[in-house]
Amino acid sequence: MSRGATEDLVAKLDDYERSDLPERTKAALRLADRLAGERPVIDPDFHAMLRRHFTDDELIDLGMTLTFVSGWQRFIEAFGIVPDRWREGAPPPFRPLDEDATSPGG
Repeated sequence: MSRGATEDLVAKLDDYERSDLPERTKAALRLADRLAGERPVIDPDFHAMLRRHFTDDELIDLGMTLTFVSGWQRFIEAFGIVPDRWREGAPPPFRPLDEDATSPGG
């Protein structure tokens, strides 16, 4: 069994709402977008949509994983931690988050 993202999958992530990804995957990506935003809000309608795809236990696991990864990314950016292979003078290894992409509904 092969694990990891294929180039085809990664290409679909930029506009996942219009992609042919499964609805469950799109729901998880919507949650990731919400939790990574400046002011994460899970309103009753959004929660109902999530519950159509995930159990309470799955939501807790998914939410914990998403917030850890998002928090870790913010941590390394805040402290200026860069990949070992990055060299001074090279283009920055990270780009700033696009505010529209991180806001709920954006």
